[in-house]
Amino acid sequence: MRTGDTRKVRTRGRGRGRSTAVLAAGATLTVLCGCTVQASDGERHSPVHIELPSKSPSPKSATPDDKPRSTTAPAAPVVLWTRGDTGRDVRELQARLRQVAWLFDGPTGTYDDLTEQAVKGFQGKRGLPETGRTDEVTWERLLAMTREPGMWDLYLMGGQPADAPDARCLTGRVLCISKSSRTLRWMVDGRTVVEVSVRFGSQYTPTREGVFTVYWKSRHHVSTLYDSPMPYAMFFSGGQAVHYSSDFAARGYAGASHGCVNVSDEPAIAQMFAQVRNGDKVVVHW
Repeated sequence: MRTGDTRKVRTRGRGRGRSTAVLAAGATLTVLCGCTVQASDGERHSPVHIELPSKSPSPKSATPDDKPRSTTAPAAPVVLWTRGDTGRDVRELQARLRQVAWLFDGPTGTYDDLTEQAVKGFQGKRGLPETGRTDEVTWERLLAMTREPGMWDLYLMGGQPADAPDARCLTGRVLCISKSSRTLRWMVDGRTVVEVSVRFGSQYTPTREGVFTVYWKSRHHVSTLYDSPMPYAMFFSGGQAVHYSSDFAARGYAGASHGCVNVSDEPAIAQMFAQVRNGDKVVVHW
């Protein structure tokens, strides 16, 4: 080869080496500067992935302190009964209050001032708001502390409804007395004129059952056997009579008579005493 040709080859080689170096330097600069490069598919790609912050910061992971707090007050318990209410449910409330010694009168079936005060006392003792109204929370607490009251717990002081009159009471003038419902009807020709609650003798001094007649009336009678007052007495069988009893009025069915038929409503028995005559019929039945 000629000398001139040799120079050309060397020159061409040096040029190719210089081009390679330039390309390498360019690639390095591209990587360092984060520029895009042209890929073989014609698309432009960034040689490095850079995560830029969004315009709004990402929410922090929730912690207990970050949770929204409710500003709504808890609902007040529903009031079941309050002063002035009446009925069988009020009787049960009063009977249960008697069991825990917060009420000593009744039950009467009427939510009166004594019942309100008893409920307040019960609530205060147990850390409940002292409203005097029986709400669901108060009632549930009272239920847990007491037993289901029976018939004569509910009507301890009387006031129970009378049962149907015996067939023997439907004609004439009759003192119709039921041991089942513990009631007395003063009836004239099948019509009830007066109806009252009554109390009978104990198992040791039972009130006799059957059909009798009134044979003696004594307005201010005093028992010679027990030395106890028997006002408005209407005798029908030996020493047994229908009469007013202050003990029945005070203690209700917590006590018993010595065989007589006790009445606790004095105005009612005064009315009967004025109307009943000797010879009128008395029926004592179950």
